Amino acid sequence: MECATKRITLGTKEWASSNINIISGCSHDCRYCYARKMAIRFKRKTEETWKIMELNNEKLSINFKKRKGRIMFPTSHDITPEFKEECFLVLKNLLDAGNSVLITTKPHFEIIKDLCLNFENFKDLIQFRFTITSNNNKILKFWEPGAPPFDERLKSLKYANSMKYKTSVSIEPFLDKDPIPLIKILYPYVSETIWIGKMNYLKRNYNSIEELDFYNEIRENCTIENIQSIVYQLRKYKKIRYKDSIRKLDLLIPSIQTPSMKLSS
Repeated sequence: MECATKRITLGTKEWASSNINIISGCSHDCRYCYARKMAIRFKRKTEETWKIMELNNEKLSINFKKRKGRIMFPTSHDITPEFKEECFLVLKNLLDAGNSVLITTKPHFEIIKDLCLNFENFKDLIQFRFTITSNNNKILKFWEPGAPPFDERLKSLKYANSMKYKTSVSIEPFLDKDPIPLIKILYPYVSETIWIGKMNYLKRNYNSIEELDFYNEIRENCTIENIQSIVYQLRKYKKIRYKDSIRKLDLLIPSIQTPSMKLSS
C-alpha cells in the first residue's frame, strides 16, 4: 500500500482528453450534479429549469475531426429518449472521424440497445461508462430523481457486455455506506474498470427532515474511516479505480491506484 497524494489528475481529465456536450440542462436532475450547481450559480438555469433540456442545434452541424486522445460524451447532460436521435448523430460524426469515445450515461435500456445495434461497426472505438451509484431505488430516487432505476441500469450493463462492447462503471458518488455488495453485482459484467468516488458538494440548508436524513447518511459515507475501510476491502479487486475525490484524501491506497497509473482504462 502506498500513499496516493501527488500529481492528481482532476475532473473529466481523469477519463478523457476532451469532452463534447450538445444540451443545456438534464432531465435526470441529480442533486449532486456539478454542471447543475454551476448552471444555477451563474444564473444560466434555476433549480426548477435545470431539468428542462435545451438543444444546441449548432453542435449538430459540426464536422468533427479526429482529436488526440479519447473524447467523453456527454459530460454535463445525459443521453435521454427526448434527444436520442440528436445524440446519436453527434456520436456518429465523432466515430466517423475515427475518434475514440467514452460514452458516459445513467443508462436507459432502450437507448443502450439501439446504440449497441446501430454502432456495432465502431465497437473498437467505444467504451461505455455506466453510472450506477446504488442498488437501492429509494436512494436513487432521492439523489437522481429523473434517472432510470437500478434494474434498468444493470440490464443495460449486461446487454452491452453481452454484445462485446467495452464496459466500465462509475460509482461516483457512492450512495451506499458499503458499496461492496453493489460492486459484487456489477463486477462480472465489467470488462474494463469500476471507478469509485465520494460526493463533493453537500448543501447546508434543507427543505425537510427527510432531506436532512439523506444528507446525513452521505456524510457518514464520506468519513475517512469508512472510505479507508472500503479501500482496504477492495484491495484485491483488479478492476477498481478511485476518483480524485478519494485519491486526494490522506489514505493508504493500493499501489495500482497511485497517480502514476494509466488513467485511461
